[in-house]
Amino acid sequence: MDRAAHLAALNGRLLRAFSRRSLETLRTTSALRLVLPHVEPLLVLNVTKEERKDALVFHAAAAALARGAKPDAQVAARVLEATKEIDREFLRRLDAFPVRLQISYARVAPLRLRRIERLLEAAHRLLARWPPRTRLRAAIRSEYTAEAFEQLIVALLGLYAEEACALARAVRLPRLLAPLTERLARRLDATLSEVAPRLARDATRCVFRHRAAPPEKSATI
Repeated sequence: MDRAAHLAALNGRLLRAFSRRSLETLRTTSALRLVLPHVEPLLVLNVTKEERKDALVFHAAAAALARGAKPDAQVAARVLEATKEIDREFLRRLDAFPVRLQISYARVAPLRLRRIERLLEAAHRLLARWPPRTRLRAAIRSEYTAEAFEQLIVALLGLYAEEACALARAVRLPRLLAPLTERLARRLDATLSEVAPRLARDATRCVFRHRAAPPEKSATI
């Protein structure tokens, strides 16, 4: 597996953990019990979509490094454009769901571009300074302090959350449940904001823990 793929794999585990923990919290919210069964499969499918988009970013960062360049605004714009095909495929798969999405790129694109730019910067930095014959976690420890890495994860999850909440507001629920759309979006926003720092802390502990220490369940990402 190449190094960009290693980054994509770690990122995927992080996003899946973010989704899983957030859904566990949302299931305890009584006001959403009628809505969540309609929306939860969409949110799970959305994680796969975002993993694929982020993989584009990591490979774009690796390609720029191979050219001896830093990923610039043009690279970010090309990645953004490529993500739209993944969106179209995602929307086609929603035909089997009881909900619909009306994605406004005027609203979503600036949020997505900010996340792409931040991921490109972080990925290029790590790939450029990744020592030979070094595992990913050791490479992260050699480049970041635990505090700096935790702050990076919080920032990236925050950008992911912004787009997820914009997506929630684009959901078109069955007519009887439609009035709950805004409540769902607000609760999702609050939940993601609550879960993100805890997950970032656990992920950082997982990366920076001593090799001899047994893995803790709470640190699994």
